[in-house]
Amino acid sequence: MWKGGVRVIIPDEQERILLVRQLHEGRDIWMVPGGAIEDGETSQDAAIRETIEETGLIIHVGRLLWHVEEVSEDRGQRFVNFFLAEIIGGKAELGTDPELGDAQVMEELRFFSRDEIAALEHVYPDFLRGEVWDELTVESGRNSYRIRS
Repeated sequence: MWKGGVRVIIPDEQERILLVRQLHEGRDIWMVPGGAIEDGETSQDAAIRETIEETGLIIHVGRLLWHVEEVSEDRGQRFVNFFLAEIIGGKAELGTDPELGDAQVMEELRFFSRDEIAALEHVYPDFLRGEVWDELTVESGRNSYRIRS
């Protein structure tokens, strides 16, 4: 059975992307906010919920950027939908993973420029170092985002 997840690319007006530092398998990994799609939930609803839980931000979910699938003997069948989103409210602050209780893995929340992301040792997914920036354009003077045609 397929397990679904979401990740959300959230740029700000300074053309930076929001990342969360999480402790996984004994190392710190910077990644975009996101998590599992719950029963009865659409992937867009999961993107909104996960973003609020992890970052305190309210978002408008825009376009689906990537649908990534993995079939592995160890991890099973999984997919992750990567969405572009726009901030419409809230305040950026480190949240929690309610399902983890006292065993939280999130440690820091921060917006990063392209150059800052390129300098990070552990980033997931790796396309945050280059490919996503080629797709993302920010309309100057407005807090709106679109994918280059």
